[in-house]
Amino acid sequence: MNAEAKIIALAEEMRSAINTNEAAFHLGRRPQTLRKWACYEDGPLRPIRIHGRLAWPVAQIKELLKGGRV
Repeated sequence: MNAEAKIIALAEEMRSAINTNEAAFHLGRRPQTLRKWACYEDGPLRPIRIHGRLAWPVAQIKELLKGGRV
């Protein structure tokens, strides 16, 4: 993520999926942890792949942060 990019609060997020760096910020994890979840398919979230890039569904992130299961 470039230095000028700003993290948007999840409550205000309009996109359906966000990149790995943004998702890691909201989840309090390092981006590499999310990449590991995607690689081994063993994390609480499953990313979608868009042209070979990982995108993390905002609705699933919100649900996980509420303490729910995804």
